Amino acid sequence: MRSAPSAVHARDLSVQRGGRTVLDALTFDVRSGTVTGLLGPSGCGKSTLMRAIAGTQARVTGTLDVLGSPAGHRDLRHRVGYVTQAPSVYADLSARQNLAYFAAVLGIPRADRPRHVGRALHATDLTARADALTGSLSGGERSRVSLAVALLGRPELLVLDEPTVGLDPVLRRDLWHLFHRRAAEHGTTLLVSSHVMDEADRCQRLLLLRDGRLLADDTPDALRQRTGAATVEAAFLRLVETEPAT
Repeated sequence: MRSAPSAVHARDLSVQRGGRTVLDALTFDVRSGTVTGLLGPSGCGKSTLMRAIAGTQARVTGTLDVLGSPAGHRDLRHRVGYVTQAPSVYADLSARQNLAYFAAVLGIPRADRPRHVGRALHATDLTARADALTGSLSGGERSRVSLAVALLGRPELLVLDEPTVGLDPVLRRDLWHLFHRRAAEHGTTLLVSSHVMDEADRCQRLLLLRDGRLLADDTPDALRQRTGAATVEAAFLRLVETEPAT
């Protein structure tokens, strides 16, 4: 049986900005229907890579295919959900109104919008706050409104840039459960970035970035076995120590 095609296929992917190499010849695949973590310290290039995959990053060279099409292709508009670190919703609308607006932008039929909106609110635990102005919500709640927008229409690929930062432990746990349910029940592919190494074990596979270079592309267990480390954070440090000098 042939394996499913990769949701993201990158070969020699590079990004230059201001005369500086932000991403340096990355080659990797993100398997369809999996939860893949993109981990590394702040400033290592995670957000740049996610923008490239979402099709919003300039000066990208190399090969970058998303769901079988070049990144940024118009046919991907309804197939990819992208959540940035900063909430990208309207403060003067309620959570429900934001979702209704973006459902219309996505072309979801009017009769189907209440169902899609209700499902996204429930998935992100926002039902009780659905009619509060987004500007009055906490930072974590606003981030969840952005995530709810990304869930509209059941996209095939979710690109989530540090979606759990600043959230309490219970909500972080619940969101990771949601991510895995989306992958298991709907075949959704999730690429989730974080600079918190203890989130690594919540992922089925990891991409470890440092200074724009890919240190590892493997499962958490395989990384620990390969480096002889007890944790992914320790494995990351050992990989850094053994990385060839440049």
